[in-house]
Amino acid sequence: MTTAENYKKGIQITEIDTPSIIVDLNIAEENIKKMQNFANDNSVSMRPHSKTNKSPYWAKKQIEAGAIGICCAKLGEAEMMAAGGVKEILIPNQIVTPEKIKRLVEVNKKSKVMIAVENYDNVSKLSEEFEKNSMKLGVIIEVNVGMDRCGVELDEIVDFAKNINDKSGLDFEGIMGYEGHTVNIGNFEDRVNETTKAMNKLIKAKDILEENNISVNIVSASGTGTYNITSKIPGITELQCGSYIFMDGNYLKVFDDFQPALSLLCTVVSRRDNRIVIDCGLKSVSMDQGLPEVVYPRGIKLVSLSEEHCKCELEDDVDIQVGDKVFVRPMHSDTTINLHDNYFVHRDGIFDEKVEIVGRGKFK
Repeated sequence: MTTAENYKKGIQITEIDTPSIIVDLNIAEENIKKMQNFANDNSVSMRPHSKTNKSPYWAKKQIEAGAIGICCAKLGEAEMMAAGGVKEILIPNQIVTPEKIKRLVEVNKKSKVMIAVENYDNVSKLSEEFEKNSMKLGVIIEVNVGMDRCGVELDEIVDFAKNINDKSGLDFEGIMGYEGHTVNIGNFEDRVNETTKAMNKLIKAKDILEENNISVNIVSASGTGTYNITSKIPGITELQCGSYIFMDGNYLKVFDDFQPALSLLCTVVSRRDNRIVIDCGLKSVSMDQGLPEVVYPRGIKLVSLSEEHCKCELEDDVDIQVGDKVFVRPMHSDTTINLHDNYFVHRDGIFDEKVEIVGRGKFK
């Protein structure tokens, strides 16, 4: 039986066993290039979020294209990226438990790491542990720009920044704000207006700090859906976009600036009249942002998912039989990728290589 370990470069991508994530390498690389060129043209840095791709393979492509480093959603992802040779990592998230802070020290021995902070006690514990290890940790203050999730408010940011600067185990690098509540707004004018409101709050935080003689080197923000809005606001220094590398069904509803590179390759396991069943299910494709869609062959509508099965209806006279392959696009790539061990990348439908998703399940 053919296994993932002995697929030969040069076979047709449809020969890969299913269900499997496949990525069109030409499209993904073009998306990376397009975003980096846009950032360069707008004088902002790229620090792509790797919570989507979860692999040093893709992170290194982004860095080779000009990114200054990457973001990791969780410490576990950062550990995998550092082990994979990525040298600059921002964790735009809070690391608060003693166990995780000790792990963070170890990551910082391999790569330059920065993290987001918003809590006084957490700042003290981070500083104590890093000072004990004769190291300094770069930190940025997360500002609440409207998501009402994490982040300090404007009236407390000066005292909080001064507290960081008083800690010998920390280096204050700047601020960040994530306008995640605006990235999927469908109407562009509305998206511009809401994003601008959020980013004005972040820039106000920068101004307040600088008026109090506190240097702000980094102002980090942006998701894929707001890349061409946030980047044009004076004072923003870097973008954290991630989904643009593959695009997914949900983002394609917002815009088509980047092309879809990722699909789930599936096999028809049953056909009865105008109903077929393919071999993906909730264990291989997520539906937290809606049902995935069949992108090839045309004329197939995905109806429902169970654990191991996907029921579809044939809307047209589609010539498809048991054993044929079907390409499915998830609405949310991040959570679908987290279900798989590997990508199978191809150029023009020809298998190139298997890429391990080393960050899969690294949510601790």
